[in-house]
Amino acid sequence: MTVEVVATTRGNVRGTRADGVSVFRGIPYATAPVGPDRFRPPRPPERWQGVRATDAFGPTAPRAPYPGGIAEIFPERTVPGTGYLNLNVWTPAPDAAGLPVMVWIHGGAFTNGSGAEAAYDGSAFARDGVVAVSFNYRLGVEGFGLFPDAPANLGLLDQIAALEWVRDNIAHFGGDPANVTVFGESAGAMSVCTLLSMPRARGLFHRAAAQSGAGSTVVDPVDAATVTGVLAQRLGTEPTAAALGRVPVAALLEAQAAVAKEAMAEPDPAVWGERIAGGSLPLPFAPVVDGNLVPARPVDAIAAGAGGDVDLLIGTNSDEYRLLLVANGLLAHVTEERLDGHLSRAGLDPGAVRVYATSCRSDHPGDILAAVITDQAYRIPAYRVAEARANAPARTFGYEFAWRTPVLGGGLGACHALEIGFVFDTLTALEGLVGADAPRELATAMHDAWIRFATTGDPGWTQWNPRTRHIMRFDQPTPAVIEDPGSATRLLWEKAPV
Repeated sequence: MTVEVVATTRGNVRGTRADGVSVFRGIPYATAPVGPDRFRPPRPPERWQGVRATDAFGPTAPRAPYPGGIAEIFPERTVPGTGYLNLNVWTPAPDAAGLPVMVWIHGGAFTNGSGAEAAYDGSAFARDGVVAVSFNYRLGVEGFGLFPDAPANLGLLDQIAALEWVRDNIAHFGGDPANVTVFGESAGAMSVCTLLSMPRARGLFHRAAAQSGAGSTVVDPVDAATVTGVLAQRLGTEPTAAALGRVPVAALLEAQAAVAKEAMAEPDPAVWGERIAGGSLPLPFAPVVDGNLVPARPVDAIAAGAGGDVDLLIGTNSDEYRLLLVANGLLAHVTEERLDGHLSRAGLDPGAVRVYATSCRSDHPGDILAAVITDQAYRIPAYRVAEARANAPARTFGYEFAWRTPVLGGGLGACHALEIGFVFDTLTALEGLVGADAPRELATAMHDAWIRFATTGDPGWTQWNPRTRHIMRFDQPTPAVIEDPGSATRLLWEKAPV
């Protein structure tokens, strides 16, 4: 193993080189968000003298563990410390020039995750001629709380700061700042679509890929204020940044986890109000439509032309919501009453049950509910973004990941997050999710498609359009382009709010 030294705008960094890849971990892109900076926009880090060692991942953002069985499938890497606004770079060669750049935004419901997870290792991208970047951003109430005395969407401001660092520094690592693809999964994909819609992010990336997340998951400011108010009340303090800034991190995380669980279960209208009790809150912590940084719901801004000059790759997994229902042991306990109640709240006709039973080849209420929420929360919102770009000058490509994991007796299906190890070609890092014998040829196909998209803007299949709705289905034995998959269930949502 050899060492590599590269100059950045704030000072020199020393990484490591092995197997044809140079890696720089834990480079600060902003000052530590602590003390007076805890609820303030990110600031550039102070310049440093000499050479800064970047041979280990930097601190990760504070977060509570994933709930229930999800934590067993996704054990998180935790690195203590306060300077967690840092990023990581993998490059074939720092002295190269003009290489495509891919910047990963991690998922985790805006309350979990980091850029340091083993599944997000960018070595395979670097091996194949791409400069890969991952980074951390503020999570939970510190990243997405709404206060009267602090800016909204600090987590998004962190993401913009990381992209600005890429713009200003990536050429020193062999990358082309004029050929940047931002890609992400789940909350990371929601971030991608939000960034696509934001004037402040314009010009910071040139292509975008959204995996299992779209442009509908944002929080109304009324609901965001309610969440902050309930959290502050549980902590016995005022719902202001100044007051919550005095709460120790551990206490804040404990209360945040409890409040999030309550808000997403069956919130009491006496505590949460009729809006949230009626289902207006997609996630307790997510980008807030503040009328400033996020001027409108992303899908609406995209329909009005935002991001129309950016090529987009967007798609979902066939069985997204089975991860939550199966991993937490809930699917078998879903009753017909619960299914009927969910269909009613979603605005679907009771006859939708028969359509979904046929589609998923099961009469079990749990299987049907998993299919309904997969469409409601993932597939239909992704379609809405594609439809919003029907007249955009840039290209749109769709995909579906359909390979089913054998883990948990095959009950997970092609669940949420399953595609990540295939995109990154890091199957061994996700063996607890994909199993020991996941098809490497499928990983090669998907990984290569993402590289082609980042390099040329074309992943290698037919563009999406509202007439034929062609997408690439990634499955065994061979990925194939298909036309308008699942049209019967798609049409059920034509008049339902998503």
